[in-house]
Amino acid sequence: MVYDLIIIGGGPAGLSAAIYAVRYGLNTLVLEKGFVIGQISTTGEVENYPGFISINGIDLMEKFSEHAKAAGVVVESRDVLGVRSESDLKIISTDVGDLETFTLIIATGANPKKLGVPGEEEFRGKGVSYCATCDGPFFKGRNVIVVGGGESAIEDALILSDLAASVCVVHRRDELRASKMLQDRAFAKPNIEFSWNTELEEIIGDSIVREVVLRNTESGETWTSPIDGVFIYVGVEPNTEFIDVDKNDYGFIVTNEKMATSEAGIFAAGDCRTSILRQVITAASDGVIAAFEAYEYVSAMKHKAE
Repeated sequence: MVYDLIIIGGGPAGLSAAIYAVRYGLNTLVLEKGFVIGQISTTGEVENYPGFISINGIDLMEKFSEHAKAAGVVVESRDVLGVRSESDLKIISTDVGDLETFTLIIATGANPKKLGVPGEEEFRGKGVSYCATCDGPFFKGRNVIVVGGGESAIEDALILSDLAASVCVVHRRDELRASKMLQDRAFAKPNIEFSWNTELEEIIGDSIVREVVLRNTESGETWTSPIDGVFIYVGVEPNTEFIDVDKNDYGFIVTNEKMATSEAGIFAAGDCRTSILRQVITAASDGVIAAFEAYEYVSAMKHKAE
């Protein structure tokens, strides 16, 4: 059996693409590796997705899944090992055999890099976050730390500074890696302070984060500091190792505004592609565009074959 479209990834981008693809009449299959669908499932409350004043991340993804199922979307649990092109077909190698399709959408998302310190996983969504845009409003008037010194860390420290009472940037070096413009803005903010040559050693709490253990990288001195929130920015890793298309230096798939990759018939949507913003709403938008372009691609192929 040859599918019109296979979508790899069942998060917001993948399911949005699938809903539209089915409505366009494409014979569509979604492949999802994990049991927890979408990074948003690991988020506590979501307050910036239109239509929901506040909704738990898992509940939001269940809404996506319910909608997709009602639309007739078929989802299979498979681990994708690789993709290759043969004539007009894309061959997807999985842990339980190969699949054939005319066109493909990569919607595999990205994962924030972890520090790997005690308490990080335990308090994720309970004071530990990787996204100020997503979770910043929960810390209005509170005291938070931002771990990191790159663009994302300082951008989000600035976002948090307009919400939190105080923001402490914890950086293991003695200078930032962010652009000078962002640095100047951060240094000018009265409620942003910096803890140089410092690493986060441990996150402590009960039902939520209460304090952190910090260590000076030069002296080795450690100390405990009370804190309400920990925002971690030590990088993001896209799930794109299985696909051979053009990517940037960090592994994110390069697309044009139509979500097309360097390989004809292969599109990318959501957090796995190069983007200025990684949110549920932008992922869903990417998926819809990719589905439309996949429909156009398949229609042109079938018309040409007639």
